[in-house]
Amino acid sequence: MLSTSPAVLFSDSSQFPPFAGGFPPWVSHEPPFLFHPPLQDQEPVSSNNSGSETSKPPPAIPNSSSDEPNPKPLGSIIDERKRRRMISNRESARRSRMRKQKHLENLRTQLNRLRTVNGELTNRVRWVVHQDQLVRRQNEHLRSEAVVLRQRLWDIRQVLLVRQLHQQLNPSPAWPCNNFTSTNEGQLITHQSLIT
Repeated sequence: MLSTSPAVLFSDSSQFPPFAGGFPPWVSHEPPFLFHPPLQDQEPVSSNNSGSETSKPPPAIPNSSSDEPNPKPLGSIIDERKRRRMISNRESARRSRMRKQKHLENLRTQLNRLRTVNGELTNRVRWVVHQDQLVRRQNEHLRSEAVVLRQRLWDIRQVLLVRQLHQQLNPSPAWPCNNFTSTNEGQLITHQSLIT
């Protein structure tokens, strides 16, 4: 490697001039800098294969995102993610509310329909109960009529038995029919009145 600075031999101390003004030459009278200027990397000059041209290697590019055009700070990326998450949560909540509202409307519609069906069934049950009461009353009336008719039938059988016994006990040799009608006319009238 070749050095760009010239070689200086410090063999003789007489090469330095005497101090003028009482300060050595390396002490500067200028005010010190508040901030040190950025140090530049001093790379040695290297020759290429031909030895005629010298070139410097390109400076290394740091991996930080500060050298990119319009860099995004980390805080803005986090804020963007939070904003997207917030928007996604809002959309999800809105869809959930819409689903719940639709489900609630379906339940209300079903409730109204079931109330209508329940009212119709209640009316039918009331009509059936009313018809059952009518049928029960008719059955009671028919049963009472059946009891009365049985009693009349029994009375008619008794009248017929009495007539047969009377004919057997009082036989008449001549006109039995006339004698029968004359003697039992009152009993027949009474039994007919019972039948009617």
